[in-house]
Amino acid sequence: MTSPGLPESSATPASTTSDADGVLAEQLLRLTRRLNRIQKRGLEPLGITPAQSRLLRVVAHSDTPPRMADVARRLEVVPRAVTTLVDALEEGGLVRRVADPDSRRVTRIEVTENGREALRSMRSARRGAAEDILSPLTATQRAQFGALLATLVGGAPEYYGHHPHGPELEYGGHAPRSKQEAPAHSGADPVEDSERRK
Repeated sequence: MTSPGLPESSATPASTTSDADGVLAEQLLRLTRRLNRIQKRGLEPLGITPAQSRLLRVVAHSDTPPRMADVARRLEVVPRAVTTLVDALEEGGLVRRVADPDSRRVTRIEVTENGREALRSMRSARRGAAEDILSPLTATQRAQFGALLATLVGGAPEYYGHHPHGPELEYGGHAPRSKQEAPAHSGADPVEDSERRK
């Protein structure tokens, strides 16, 4: 028998919320691991590791060719780790080191045409991975999921806000004539957007 003045359950609203948040956190971690596994499989034919793909995107999304130190800061790694990644990408012809026009002591990194082609393939792999995960959702659910992710990662909902020059690089140097030609925001992009902002 329940004591007078006590609720039927011993669980308080705070503990219930905490339990629900714990389950949600675990689900998000499982989703992230699944997405990473699918993306890794998609990168294998390109001969690119996930770490190399992140560096390539950082360089590609920079307004000007970044310095090694800039890339290290963006990736939150030590400079020597960037050197190893750049060496591998340069050997594969995806990036090249260029001298800074204002200082011969400074080296910058820029994406080659082969690197741009790799970015297009990587984008296709990411979209395929996201589509695989999002396939059970309806268009409305995808839009809702995208809005929730945008709130969680603190990003603007506008798709073209990622690159300083818009979507040109993501489309291999040719921007779509209209947003209708770009990937729908209710498709694979919500998961892709969250990954970009890591």
